[in-house]
Amino acid sequence: MNQSRSLPYPAIQIAGVIDRAEAELLVRLGATHLGFPLRLPVHKEDLSEAAASEIIRRLPPTCPGVLITYLERADEVVEFCRQLGARHVQLHGGLAPDQAARLRERDPGLFVIKSLVVRPDNVGALVAQVRELDPFVDAYITDTFDPRTGASGATGKTHDWAVSVELVKLSARPVILAGGMRPGNVREAVRRVRPAGVDAHTGVEGPDGRKDGALVRRFIEEARLGFAELARE
Repeated sequence: MNQSRSLPYPAIQIAGVIDRAEAELLVRLGATHLGFPLRLPVHKEDLSEAAASEIIRRLPPTCPGVLITYLERADEVVEFCRQLGARHVQLHGGLAPDQAARLRERDPGLFVIKSLVVRPDNVGALVAQVRELDPFVDAYITDTFDPRTGASGATGKTHDWAVSVELVKLSARPVILAGGMRPGNVREAVRRVRPAGVDAHTGVEGPDGRKDGALVRRFIEEARLGFAELARE
Protein backbone atom coordinates (compact mmCIF):
# COMPACT_ATOMS: atom_id res chain seq x y z
CA MET A 1 0.00 0.00 0.00
CA ASN A 2 1.08 3.56 -0.63
CA GLN A 3 2.33 4.50 2.82
CA SER A 4 1.46 8.17 2.29
CA ARG A 5 -2.17 7.03 2.39
CA SER A 6 -1.86 4.42 5.13
CA LEU A 7 -4.59 4.09 7.75
CA PRO A 8 -3.59 5.18 11.28
CA TYR A 9 -3.87 2.12 13.53
CA PRO A 10 -6.08 1.69 15.32
CA ALA A 11 -8.65 3.91 13.63
CA ILE A 12 -11.61 5.04 15.73
CA GLN A 13 -14.09 6.89 13.56
CA ILE A 14 -17.21 8.65 14.82
CA ALA A 15 -19.72 9.40 12.08
CA GLY A 16 -22.69 11.70 11.77
CA VAL A 17 -21.18 14.98 12.98
CA ILE A 18 -23.91 17.57 13.51
CA ASP A 19 -22.00 20.82 14.03
CA ARG A 20 -18.66 22.37 14.89
CA ALA A 21 -19.16 22.04 18.65
CA GLU A 22 -19.76 18.33 18.29
CA ALA A 23 -16.70 17.96 16.04
CA GLU A 24 -14.52 19.70 18.60
CA LEU A 25 -15.88 17.42 21.36
CA LEU A 26 -15.07 14.29 19.35
CA VAL A 27 -11.54 15.49 18.61
CA ARG A 28 -10.94 16.21 22.32
CA LEU A 29 -12.19 12.75 23.29
CA GLY A 30 -9.74 11.02 20.96
CA ALA A 31 -11.53 10.13 17.74
CA THR A 32 -9.08 9.58 14.88
CA HIS A 33 -11.56 10.30 12.05
CA LEU A 34 -14.87 12.15 11.83
CA GLY A 35 -17.49 11.02 9.32
CA PHE A 36 -19.82 13.37 7.41
CA PRO A 37 -22.66 11.53 5.60
CA LEU A 38 -23.92 13.65 2.68
CA ARG A 39 -26.05 13.19 -0.46
CA LEU A 40 -27.79 10.17 0.99
CA PRO A 41 -30.61 8.16 -0.61
CA VAL A 42 -32.22 7.13 2.70
CA HIS A 43 -31.14 9.11 5.76
CA LYS A 44 -31.53 12.83 6.24
CA GLU A 45 -28.24 14.73 6.29
CA ASP A 46 -27.05 15.91 9.71
CA LEU A 47 -25.83 19.26 8.40
CA SER A 48 -25.49 21.25 5.21
CA GLU A 49 -22.65 20.74 2.75
CA ALA A 50 -21.41 24.25 3.44
CA ALA A 51 -21.32 23.61 7.19
CA ALA A 52 -19.54 20.28 6.66
CA SER A 53 -16.94 21.95 4.47
CA GLU A 54 -16.22 24.61 7.09
CA ILE A 55 -15.75 21.97 9.80
CA ILE A 56 -13.61 19.65 7.66
CA ARG A 57 -11.26 22.45 6.69
CA ARG A 58 -10.73 23.37 10.36
CA LEU A 59 -10.02 19.85 11.66
CA PRO A 60 -6.48 19.05 12.82
CA PRO A 61 -4.39 16.79 10.55
CA THR A 62 -4.50 14.15 13.29
CA CYS A 63 -8.28 13.79 12.90
CA PRO A 64 -9.34 14.17 9.26
CA GLY A 65 -12.90 14.53 8.05
CA VAL A 66 -14.27 11.65 5.98
CA LEU A 67 -16.92 12.35 3.35
CA ILE A 68 -19.46 9.50 3.50
CA THR A 69 -21.55 9.34 0.34
CA TYR A 70 -23.44 7.07 -2.04
CA LEU A 71 -22.08 8.71 -5.19
CA GLU A 72 -20.91 6.10 -7.71
CA ARG A 73 -19.22 8.08 -10.50
CA ALA A 74 -15.54 8.91 -10.04
CA ASP A 75 -15.79 12.42 -11.48
CA GLU A 76 -18.65 13.31 -9.12
CA VAL A 77 -16.77 11.93 -6.11
CA VAL A 78 -13.62 13.90 -6.94
CA GLU A 79 -15.55 17.12 -7.47
CA PHE A 80 -17.53 16.71 -4.23
CA CYS A 81 -14.36 16.03 -2.23
CA ARG A 82 -12.75 19.14 -3.68
CA GLN A 83 -15.84 21.17 -2.87
CA LEU A 84 -15.71 20.05 0.78
CA GLY A 85 -11.94 20.07 1.18
CA ALA A 86 -12.08 16.36 2.11
CA ARG A 87 -9.08 14.11 1.48
CA HIS A 88 -10.81 10.97 2.77
CA VAL A 89 -13.96 9.52 1.23
CA GLN A 90 -16.10 6.55 2.26
CA LEU A 91 -18.19 5.18 -0.60
CA HIS A 92 -21.40 3.36 0.30
CA GLY A 93 -22.85 3.10 -3.20
CA GLY A 94 -21.87 0.75 -5.95
CA LEU A 95 -18.33 1.24 -7.22
CA ALA A 96 -17.55 -0.48 -10.50
CA PRO A 97 -13.88 -1.40 -11.02
CA ASP A 98 -13.57 1.02 -13.95
CA GLN A 99 -14.87 3.88 -11.79
CA ALA A 100 -12.53 2.86 -8.96
CA ALA A 101 -9.62 2.96 -11.39
CA ARG A 102 -10.69 6.36 -12.72
CA LEU A 103 -11.05 7.70 -9.19
CA ARG A 104 -7.48 6.68 -8.43
CA GLU A 105 -6.32 8.22 -11.70
CA ARG A 106 -8.19 11.50 -11.15
CA ASP A 107 -6.98 12.00 -7.57
CA PRO A 108 -4.12 9.66 -6.63
CA GLY A 109 -3.76 11.12 -3.13
CA LEU A 110 -7.40 10.70 -2.12
CA PHE A 111 -7.84 8.11 0.65
CA VAL A 112 -10.65 5.85 -0.55
CA ILE A 113 -12.62 3.64 1.84
CA LYS A 114 -15.16 1.29 0.23
CA SER A 115 -18.07 -0.11 2.19
CA LEU A 116 -18.76 -3.84 2.30
CA VAL A 117 -22.40 -4.00 3.35
CA VAL A 118 -23.24 -7.35 4.90
CA ARG A 119 -26.57 -9.00 4.10
CA PRO A 120 -27.65 -12.51 5.09
CA ASP A 121 -26.74 -14.04 1.72
CA ASN A 122 -24.08 -11.92 0.00
CA VAL A 123 -20.74 -13.22 1.28
CA GLY A 124 -19.71 -14.40 -2.18
CA ALA A 125 -20.48 -11.01 -3.68
CA LEU A 126 -18.43 -9.25 -0.99
CA VAL A 127 -15.47 -11.56 -1.59
CA ALA A 128 -15.64 -10.84 -5.32
CA GLN A 129 -15.85 -7.10 -4.60
CA VAL A 130 -12.70 -7.20 -2.48
CA ARG A 131 -10.78 -9.06 -5.16
CA GLU A 132 -11.87 -6.56 -7.83
CA LEU A 133 -11.29 -3.38 -5.85
CA ASP A 134 -8.12 -4.14 -3.84
CA PRO A 135 -5.86 -2.46 -6.45
CA PHE A 136 -7.81 0.81 -6.29
CA VAL A 137 -8.95 1.42 -2.70
CA ASP A 138 -7.06 2.11 0.52
CA ALA A 139 -9.37 0.48 3.06
CA TYR A 140 -12.77 -1.14 3.52
CA ILE A 141 -15.51 -0.68 6.09
CA THR A 142 -17.96 -3.47 6.83
CA ASP A 143 -21.46 -2.35 7.69
CA THR A 144 -25.01 -3.65 8.07
CA PHE A 145 -27.93 -3.59 5.64
CA ASP A 146 -31.37 -2.89 7.11
CA PRO A 147 -34.08 -4.48 4.91
CA ARG A 148 -36.78 -2.50 6.69
CA THR A 149 -35.44 0.91 5.67
CA GLY A 150 -33.09 0.02 2.82
CA ALA A 151 -30.23 1.75 4.66
CA SER A 152 -26.66 0.52 4.22
CA GLY A 153 -25.20 2.23 7.26
CA ALA A 154 -26.27 4.16 10.39
CA THR A 155 -28.74 1.34 11.06
CA GLY A 156 -27.79 0.73 14.68
CA LYS A 157 -27.72 -2.98 13.83
CA THR A 158 -24.87 -5.45 14.02
CA HIS A 159 -24.24 -8.09 11.38
CA ASP A 160 -22.70 -11.55 11.47
CA TRP A 161 -19.17 -10.75 12.63
CA ALA A 162 -17.97 -14.05 11.15
CA VAL A 163 -18.40 -12.43 7.73
CA SER A 164 -16.21 -9.50 8.75
CA VAL A 165 -13.62 -11.94 10.12
CA GLU A 166 -13.37 -13.59 6.70
CA LEU A 167 -13.12 -10.24 4.92
CA VAL A 168 -10.34 -9.11 7.26
CA LYS A 169 -8.42 -12.29 6.45
CA LEU A 170 -9.02 -11.97 2.71
CA SER A 171 -8.33 -8.29 2.09
CA ALA A 172 -4.87 -6.89 1.41
CA ARG A 173 -6.25 -3.58 2.69
CA PRO A 174 -7.21 -2.54 6.24
CA VAL A 175 -10.81 -3.30 7.23
CA ILE A 176 -12.79 -1.06 9.60
CA LEU A 177 -15.70 -2.62 11.49
CA ALA A 178 -18.99 -0.73 11.64
CA GLY A 179 -22.61 -1.64 12.19
CA GLY A 180 -24.22 -1.42 15.63
CA MET A 181 -20.95 -0.54 17.37
CA ARG A 182 -21.43 0.88 20.87
CA PRO A 183 -19.53 0.99 24.17
CA GLY A 184 -20.96 -2.32 25.34
CA ASN A 185 -19.83 -4.44 22.39
CA VAL A 186 -16.86 -2.73 20.74
CA ARG A 187 -14.16 -4.39 22.85
CA GLU A 188 -15.50 -7.88 22.11
CA ALA A 189 -15.93 -6.96 18.44
CA VAL A 190 -12.30 -5.87 18.15
CA ARG A 191 -11.07 -9.07 19.79
CA ARG A 192 -13.23 -11.32 17.58
CA VAL A 193 -12.94 -9.56 14.21
CA ARG A 194 -9.41 -8.13 14.57
CA PRO A 195 -10.12 -5.09 12.36
CA ALA A 196 -7.83 -2.16 11.64
CA GLY A 197 -10.39 0.20 13.12
CA VAL A 198 -13.96 0.67 14.33
CA ASP A 199 -16.73 3.11 13.53
CA ALA A 200 -19.69 4.28 15.60
CA HIS A 201 -22.62 6.49 14.70
CA THR A 202 -25.98 5.97 16.40
CA GLY A 203 -24.44 3.84 19.16
CA VAL A 204 -22.85 6.88 20.82
CA GLU A 205 -25.82 9.24 20.49
CA GLY A 206 -28.23 10.39 23.15
CA PRO A 207 -32.02 10.60 22.79
CA ASP A 208 -31.66 14.04 21.18
CA GLY A 209 -29.57 12.63 18.30
CA ARG A 210 -26.41 14.40 19.39
CA LYS A 211 -23.23 12.59 20.37
CA ASP A 212 -23.22 11.85 24.09
CA GLY A 213 -19.82 12.73 25.50
CA ALA A 214 -19.92 9.99 28.13
CA LEU A 215 -20.85 7.34 25.54
CA VAL A 216 -18.16 8.51 23.15
CA ARG A 217 -15.54 8.45 25.91
CA ARG A 218 -16.53 4.91 26.92
CA PHE A 219 -16.59 3.76 23.30
CA ILE A 220 -13.09 5.05 22.64
CA GLU A 221 -11.76 3.63 25.92
CA GLU A 222 -13.28 0.19 25.25
CA ALA A 223 -12.04 0.17 21.65
CA ARG A 224 -8.51 1.04 22.78
CA LEU A 225 -8.61 -1.73 25.38
CA GLY A 226 -9.61 -4.21 22.69
CA PHE A 227 -6.81 -3.12 20.38
CA ALA A 228 -4.30 -3.19 23.24
CA GLU A 229 -5.29 -6.78 24.01
CA LEU A 230 -4.71 -7.71 20.36
CA ALA A 231 -1.28 -6.07 20.44
CA ARG A 232 -0.26 -8.19 23.45
CA GLU A 233 -1.11 -11.48 21.75
